[in-house]
Amino acid sequence: MITVFGSINLDLVVAVPRLPTAGETVSGRDHQTFPGGKGANQALAARRAGADVRFIGAVGQDSFAELALLNLREAGVDLSGVRTMAGSTGLALIGIDPAGENQIIVASGTNARVEASWLEGGFEPGQTLLVQGEVPLVEVTEGARLARDAAGTVIWNPAPVPEGDLSACLDVAGTVVVNVSEAAEIGGRLGIAGDTETFALKLAEGGRNVIVTLGADGVLARTPTARYRFASPAVNAVDTTGAGDAFCGALAAALDRKTSFERALKEGAAAGALACTVTGAQSSAPHLEDIARLADTIA
Repeated sequence: MITVFGSINLDLVVAVPRLPTAGETVSGRDHQTFPGGKGANQALAARRAGADVRFIGAVGQDSFAELALLNLREAGVDLSGVRTMAGSTGLALIGIDPAGENQIIVASGTNARVEASWLEGGFEPGQTLLVQGEVPLVEVTEGARLARDAAGTVIWNPAPVPEGDLSACLDVAGTVVVNVSEAAEIGGRLGIAGDTETFALKLAEGGRNVIVTLGADGVLARTPTARYRFASPAVNAVDTTGAGDAFCGALAAALDRKTSFERALKEGAAAGALACTVTGAQSSAPHLEDIARLADTIA
């Protein structure tokens, strides 16, 4: 069982000829609406990758709430832990260029008011907690402590990198997943000089697994005793928005069913690559059969 404690958003996506610079307006022909939020995206990705998933989070008392939960409900994610609160459901404004690169602005809404206390009594030994960076760091850290104290496994994807002291959450995270820019920011804040190799090596010395996703260049990972490096499968990318969340969800699903760490990395990389071939952060999350088939090709 995977518990996801995180954000729920509605994504408004506009395809543009190029991403704007500061102060610039760029027009797109139309917009599309998708359920999103890094927590919800990863929950759906884990569910499609074969895991039993429950979600703990919040939506607002507005017209966006049911739309934001639609895919999770249809996929069979347990939503009994999702609370409806006064205020607005989280909203993300996303621009995508022809190469599939994106810019994202997020309004947190009720995601800023979730509480780790909602997780109390919800873990059994061996279960997995998957958390991100779109809900308050203090709540993520306390939720991670609850999972660890119940002999659970904590996977932390600090994206976006939250403000505040990261060390407390790092201390209880068994696996940390970041991309290159997040690794650079966290490394700078922790005083780790050097490239992604150095970052992963130094952070893994604390007894945790460290994964750095490298976009089209694949994935680098360090455990306290081993190094892994895989290329990304070649795909025709149209939208990279959901790649990181698909990676995290598939990785968590594989680890939750006690797959080897190496195989879990390959399934994460396969899921991330497949997600780039479809528009939308949730609609792009692939299913286990497709993930497994592509993962088998990664050497």
